[in-house]
Amino acid sequence: MTMSTDLNLIRTFVAIYETRSVSAAAKRLSITQPSVSYSLTRLRDLLHDPLFTRTRDGMVPTFNATQLFNSFKGALESIESAIAATRKFDPTQSERSFRLALSDLGELSFLPLLVREFQTVAPSVGLEIVQIDSGLIAEWLQTGYVDAAVGNLQFVGGQVRKSTLFSESYSCLLSASHPVIGERLSLEDYVGANHVVVAPFTGHHLVEDVMSEMGLSRKIVLRVPHFTSLFSAVASTDLLLTLPTRIARAFAGEGRLRVLPLPFPTPTFEVNLYWYPHAEDSAAQQWLCDTVKRTLSHV
Repeated sequence: MTMSTDLNLIRTFVAIYETRSVSAAAKRLSITQPSVSYSLTRLRDLLHDPLFTRTRDGMVPTFNATQLFNSFKGALESIESAIAATRKFDPTQSERSFRLALSDLGELSFLPLLVREFQTVAPSVGLEIVQIDSGLIAEWLQTGYVDAAVGNLQFVGGQVRKSTLFSESYSCLLSASHPVIGERLSLEDYVGANHVVVAPFTGHHLVEDVMSEMGLSRKIVLRVPHFTSLFSAVASTDLLLTLPTRIARAFAGEGRLRVLPLPFPTPTFEVNLYWYPHAEDSAAQQWLCDTVKRTLSHV
């Protein structure tokens, strides 16, 4: 067997071990599931070990596979890092496309900035946006389905890396001509008002938790799945929308809406960039992460 064949077999082994799935390994490696199964069969023959057992929880490694993983992973990273070091990523010439996961709120706030930056420094590089799913994002990053994600995600662990872009807080957005609330938002005003929430918007539980600790609740009269068309409704009604301060200020700049601080303290939260290091594509990935961080860190 040639060296490249052996290396591909090791890549397949590492992908199955980390994803615990033949189909997820195929996605990460951009090959078909039968190709992954064939490589696994060859590895089993070469190493005289079943390596993985198929269960309800996925492909569970044998004792020998667990022993082999650290050696294989380290060797593969060294080889791929050495190869990647010889590859330069030139954003001014590249026609590569990146896939970035954002919430719909992230699309509203961050996408215009990112598109402007890409068009300036990498005019032929493509950008595809995927609606973020907090339950799947770790798998998406690990398999390479997405190249990076931006958000406030609580349970992204494993080898996924993160870098904080900025700290954020919550404010209240309401109509500039609200019939009841003036220049100051009192606790009584907030509790008595009609509220709209976006569900499942993972951030709003912070506000609910603080209010619960205070023994208070708010009157939610409207629940919607997306932020996208909500701002016009808030501008023309008495509804209150609690959302990240930067977003609130951006939409208040148009004049139909205004921003008021919440009448009780809430914890700040971090907006992060998440990615999974793929050594074989490290130069392009590094450029993407650097570009996102440079563009969004001063939003």
